[in-house]
Amino acid sequence: MYLPSPPRLIAFDLDGTLIDSRADLCNSINAALAHFNKPELPEAVIATYIGDGASMLVRRALGDPEGDIHDEEYVAEVLTYFLDYYRIHKLDFTYVYPDVIASLEAIRSAWPETLMAVLTNKPVNPSRDICDHFGLSRFFFQNYGGNSFHTKKPDPHGLLTLIAEAGILSGRTIAPAQTLMIGDSHVDVLTARNAGARSIGCTFGLAPQTLAAAAPDDLAHSAADWLSILGIGNEQTSA
Repeated sequence: MYLPSPPRLIAFDLDGTLIDSRADLCNSINAALAHFNKPELPEAVIATYIGDGASMLVRRALGDPEGDIHDEEYVAEVLTYFLDYYRIHKLDFTYVYPDVIASLEAIRSAWPETLMAVLTNKPVNPSRDICDHFGLSRFFFQNYGGNSFHTKKPDPHGLLTLIAEAGILSGRTIAPAQTLMIGDSHVDVLTARNAGARSIGCTFGLAPQTLAAAAPDDLAHSAADWLSILGIGNEQTSA
């Protein structure tokens, strides 16, 4: 992967990249479906619905991603129940993937001037709460969620905003070509491409089946692989 070394900004997706939140998201969706007398869905099915934000996750679980079946008020009620339930249960089974913290430490140690941030389609408050809980927030100068802007990934607005803010913070212009997006789905790869940035696709995440068609610049099979891809020594990445 061609990328100026070191990159000046690395943006990380959250679900499926830094944390495995599959069980809690799936349990929360099924709780909402049960509450509204809808049949529950297998976890493996719900997992394929994750990545485009809470509203789309709920719509897909209802079998109505295009909004043709249910009225908006009904969808909003299900979404509210899901978010309220998830707010309480978001840390029941969620955990940080192996080697994530060690790899973030290694990046910060090797490249202290490289800024890191989170850009997720998850609502921003649970994203920040989860990062705070697991001690991840200390690595990131910013954490933006799916409701932080008027658009979501793969629209490049969020990533371009991070690039601009990182430039102000560092006191130097940061180009998209000096930026890296790391995520587990085609959404993250397309976000990077739409912004003019580079990408690493994480095959250990929630949506690895979507990466092949999106063609990221490189693939990581574990968080430790970020370091080898970036050319950083991995002696610090033991679990």
